[in-house]
Amino acid sequence: MKPFTTIESHAAYLPATNIDTDIIFPARYLLLLDREGLGQYLFRDRRYEDDGTPVPDFVLNRAPFTDAKVLIAGSGFGCGSSREQAVWALTGHGICCVIAPSFGEIFASNSLKNGLLPLILSEELTADLGARAKIGAIFTIDLQNRVLKVDGEAVAPIDIPEDQRQALLNGWDETDILVKEEGERIAAFEQSHRAAQPWLFLETRL
Repeated sequence: MKPFTTIESHAAYLPATNIDTDIIFPARYLLLLDREGLGQYLFRDRRYEDDGTPVPDFVLNRAPFTDAKVLIAGSGFGCGSSREQAVWALTGHGICCVIAPSFGEIFASNSLKNGLLPLILSEELTADLGARAKIGAIFTIDLQNRVLKVDGEAVAPIDIPEDQRQALLNGWDETDILVKEEGERIAAFEQSHRAAQPWLFLETRL
């Protein structure tokens, strides 16, 4: 997982509430298990017509939001069935942070495990940020200093638990965190296991 660096970007605004995981990543693509390339399926049924033609008024199809790294949405974003591919599709498209008043619980957990920041703000502030996003404001996600800025103005703190912040900043996945937290215990167990049953560790020679 790549370390989460300071982001400066336009923000794409999707004001609808309860945008579920099937909207984010349609179920018919669930057999695609390789996370590489899943960005093309993000909001597939909203971004494209049946023949593959881009829907011109969908926000991610309009400049300057086509390469937005920040997404602003209504409450309940990522609700519905659990599918990690929904997060992979977002990150595969280049989105690093989603701002919303609330998230599906499993989606939020999957996001943090995959380097995507789910930032919870009030409905009023989210709507205000959405309005500013629509007119082309530049958003800065400064996770190092825990602050969200719009056009250089600090507008909200980034309030997430410190362990989650450190994991994002350092690009730690679940395995990295486990080794960091339990590394000494794992090493001690390996040493005691080797001492108690050394024959299990003998090299086989033909």
